[in-house]
Amino acid sequence: MGRLAGVVLKELREYRRSPFIVGTMLVLPFIFLIEPLVIIFRLGASVPAAAVDKSVGAAFLILLITPVLIPAVLAAYSVVGEREQGTLEPLLTTPVRREELLLGKALGVVVPAVVIAYVVFAIVELSAHLFASNAEVVAALSQGPHVLAEILFAPLLAGWSIWVGIGISTRASDVRVAQQLGTLASLPALGVVALVSFNIITPSFTTSLAFALGLLVADVVMWRVVSAMFDRERLITGAGALRAPSGDTQAPPPGTVRQIHLTGGGGDGRRDD
Repeated sequence: MGRLAGVVLKELREYRRSPFIVGTMLVLPFIFLIEPLVIIFRLGASVPAAAVDKSVGAAFLILLITPVLIPAVLAAYSVVGEREQGTLEPLLTTPVRREELLLGKALGVVVPAVVIAYVVFAIVELSAHLFASNAEVVAALSQGPHVLAEILFAPLLAGWSIWVGIGISTRASDVRVAQQLGTLASLPALGVVALVSFNIITPSFTTSLAFALGLLVADVVMWRVVSAMFDRERLITGAGALRAPSGDTQAPPPGTVRQIHLTGGGGDGRRDD
C-alpha cells in the first residue's frame, strides 16, 4: 500500500507541473456541460413527458462522455509522456511491481476524472431544479436508475478508458498518436450506456447493477492484460529482451553486460570493453 500510495502521489504531483493536463481537466468538462444544460433549458412547459425522457437520456449520455474522454487522454500520456520527459527509466528502476505501478497510475487518473464527472452531474441537477421550466425535467433527472447509473458508470467507464489508454501508451512512441488511439478505443463502452439512456433497455436498479458488474469484470480483465503487456526492458531500451545471435544455442544470462569492441581509429589493435 505504501508503494501504491507513492505512485498515486507522484501522478497527482505531475498534474501541477503540466499545463496540458490541467487544461484538459478544465476545458473538456466545460464543453460537455454546455450541451446538457442547453437540452434541459430548451424544454418548454408544454413538452410531453415522453419527449422529456428522451432529451434527458441524451443529456445523461453526454454527461458520461466526460469520465470516458478525460481518463483516455490522461492515461495515454502516462507512459509515453514519461519517456519523452526522460523520467520513465528512473521510475522503472524503483522497487515497485508492475501491477502496483499500473494500478497507482490508474488511480491517479480515475480520482480526478470521477470527481470532475460528479461535479458536472451535480451542476446539471442543481441547474434543473432552479431554472428548468418543465417540471418533468426534474423528475426525469431524479429517477433512481438514472442517478445510480451515473454514480456507478462514471468510475467504471473511466477505468475502462484508463486501461485502454495505458495499454496503448506502453506501445506508442508519440503522445499525440497514443491520445488519439486511446480516445477512439474507449468510445465503444458508451454503447452500453446509450442503451440505457435512450430507454432501449428499460432502466432499472437491476439493469444498472448488471451493466456495472459487467464493466467491473471488463476493467479487471484489462488490468491483467495491460500488466502482462508491460515490459520494463522494452520500455527502457525500445526493444524486446536480447536474443541470442544466429548460431548460438543459448541466450546470454540475465544481467550479462555485452562487450563493445571499438574498431578503427588508432589502429593499434587495442579494444575497449
